[in-house]
Amino acid sequence: MAGMLQMRRSRGAFSGFLLILLGLWGALIPFIGPYFHFAYTPDKAWTYNTGRLWLELLPGAAVFLGGVLLMAARSRHTALFGALLAAAAGAWFVLGQSLSPLWNHHVAMGGSPAGSTQYMRIMEQLGFFTALGVVVVFVSVLSIGEGFR
Repeated sequence: MAGMLQMRRSRGAFSGFLLILLGLWGALIPFIGPYFHFAYTPDKAWTYNTGRLWLELLPGAAVFLGGVLLMAARSRHTALFGALLAAAAGAWFVLGQSLSPLWNHHVAMGGSPAGSTQYMRIMEQLGFFTALGVVVVFVSVLSIGEGFR
C-alpha cells in the first residue's frame, strides 16, 4: 500500500523540464524581449513595474516552481501539487491581462504590444500571455495524467 503513492521520477521529469523552461520564458521575456524588438510597453529592457510583477514575474516563478516540484517529486502528492501550481499560473497568464482592469481602475496592467506591425503585435500577445499560458496548462495537464496512470 505504501508503494502506491510513489512514482518513478522519470514520469514528471520531462514535463517538469518543459515547465521550467516555460516559466523562465514567462518571467524573463518582459526584461530581455526589448533587445530583440519583442516587447510590451514600456519597451525598455530591464524595466520593472507592478504589471510585470503580477502578470509575468509571479506566474513565471510559479510555473518554474511547479516544474522543479515535478522534476524532484517522489510522491504523487508532490507531483500533483507542482502540476496544479503550474496549471494555475498558466491560466493566470491567459486570464490575468483581461482581469487586471477589475482592480486597476479599468486599465490593463500589462501594457500593450510594442510591435510596429499587426503581425508583431499578435505574436507579442501570444508569446507573452495567451499561447504561453495555454502551453503551460497543456503540459501541466499532461503531467497530471502521467502521474496517475
